[in-house]
Amino acid sequence: MKVLFIGDIIGEPGRKMVRAQMRGLVEAHRPDLIIANGENAAGGFGITPDIAEELLSLGIQVLTSGNHVWDKKEIEPYLAKEDRLIRPANYPEGSAGYGSVVISTPGAGKAAVLNLEGRVFMSNLEDPFRTAERELEKLKKETPVIVIDFHAEATSEKTALAWHLDGKASAVLGTHTHVQTADERVLPGGTAFITDVGMTGPSESVIGVRKEDAIARFLTQRPRKFEIPKGPVHLDAVVLDIDTRTGKAASIERIHIKS
Repeated sequence: MKVLFIGDIIGEPGRKMVRAQMRGLVEAHRPDLIIANGENAAGGFGITPDIAEELLSLGIQVLTSGNHVWDKKEIEPYLAKEDRLIRPANYPEGSAGYGSVVISTPGAGKAAVLNLEGRVFMSNLEDPFRTAERELEKLKKETPVIVIDFHAEATSEKTALAWHLDGKASAVLGTHTHVQTADERVLPGGTAFITDVGMTGPSESVIGVRKEDAIARFLTQRPRKFEIPKGPVHLDAVVLDIDTRTGKAASIERIHIKS
């Protein structure tokens, strides 16, 4: 099974970039499953039902998220009914939405997508390590192909989870920092890993926001509204090749496309 995972989509520039590049990506890689992190797709912070529908209409089959998924209040009813937009599974019991989803692909069988959020330098959620173990036990009853979006800040936490789940998940893909890392590899047990897939958004920015806004925030240490800049855009992604019989990854390839 070929899986295309697109890094954090940032605002309208990111959405336009996905729309412009989708046909070429599909023709080049022939993915059976397309996943994207969409938690920043609405103005750089959060996602709305209309924007989720827009992204799903482009051929994305699953949208993952993270801590910003709650930024737009209108998303909660949508999360509760639409399982193709998932939120981290380690949020407290009773949180709206789904932490994982099983998708039937057109030609390669079933695949599961699990969303988790880290705790280092982030919110004090339930333990993502133990949550992953519980979720994997359930998901493996339906398919051996399980792709995890681990939305986390610390490289150490991401790497530790990947080693902890080596041989148990098909892939552990880091998101959240918006900077694509060059450490993609398949671990000995067959789990594909990258610390961060990167982002799809403005290139001349500070992780997606106007550089002037970010610099002013650092200089003044005061709140400042972040805007999404215009200008060049890039798309970050990875492509996975996964054995559908064993769930083990054969390869992981980084993608970086400039506008």
